[in-house]
Amino acid sequence: MIYTVTLNPALDYFMTYDEIELGSVNRSGTTRMSPGGKGIMESQMLNIMGTENTALGFIGGFSGKFIRDDLQRKGIKTAFTVTLAESRINVKVKTTTAETSLDAVGPELTEDDIENFLTSFEQLTTNDIVVFAGTAPISLGDDFYIHLIHIVKRRQANFAIDIDGQKLLETLCQTPIVIKPNKEELEGIFSVKFAKKEDIFPYGKKMLDMGAQNVIVSMAGEGALLFTGKKCYFAPPVKGIIKNSVGAGDATVAGFLAEWSKTRDPVKSFKQGIACGSAKVFSEDMPSINFVKRCYQQINIEELLI
Repeated sequence: MIYTVTLNPALDYFMTYDEIELGSVNRSGTTRMSPGGKGIMESQMLNIMGTENTALGFIGGFSGKFIRDDLQRKGIKTAFTVTLAESRINVKVKTTTAETSLDAVGPELTEDDIENFLTSFEQLTTNDIVVFAGTAPISLGDDFYIHLIHIVKRRQANFAIDIDGQKLLETLCQTPIVIKPNKEELEGIFSVKFAKKEDIFPYGKKMLDMGAQNVIVSMAGEGALLFTGKKCYFAPPVKGIIKNSVGAGDATVAGFLAEWSKTRDPVKSFKQGIACGSAKVFSEDMPSINFVKRCYQQINIEELLI
């Protein structure tokens, strides 16, 4: 079983405009609501790929009920911890020239909430994978992910992690299955600038040396790199019209793990991850399995000398 962990889920409210004028009344063209949060996005992509998974995290109030009901309607298993505090609502504004995200800070969680949540990990086995993704509510503190990873390792389960910054590096000694920083995040982590993909090679290898089993570095329109073992692979960008980039990285991680959970083949998993991420970018909402397959057919993985 794959378990996705979203500590700070959101109800994402999407609004489209031709343009936005600050300080004035702006009337949207279309609106829609969707469950948000990195782990939840991964659960939805895993479900599309036919990979059984369970969504974990904290939910509360109207927005939390919407998140749970929507996922269950799509056939996704959930085992959320219900809180008195309301789950956050994020507003995603899209114009003809830009996408802007207005994200809320998240709920204040109690000690009882946290203790109830930790019971979710009691059933883990060596066959399970836990995916930690996204930000944590401030009330959980800076080291909560580290605490959860230690619980997973004690249960001899595996984990993947998709978080930002130096906190990501602190988890690598626990040997995550895969991490997926993008080029800009990697520049921030190591205080460098990359002019070309070859500049990334030493840092991909460094994160492997630090403990990561597989490292995917996405480079937006320039494609993506996979570092695994002593090898590096390159996936050129898939061609298509960008419709909604929200959740593309989450879809990539989910696609990777959907294949990894079956084959343990990093290159096949990389190709599947890039197909899922690309299909997500080229879709207004979540892509269909047929569209993922069409994107997959466009991908030719190249081995690079490093």
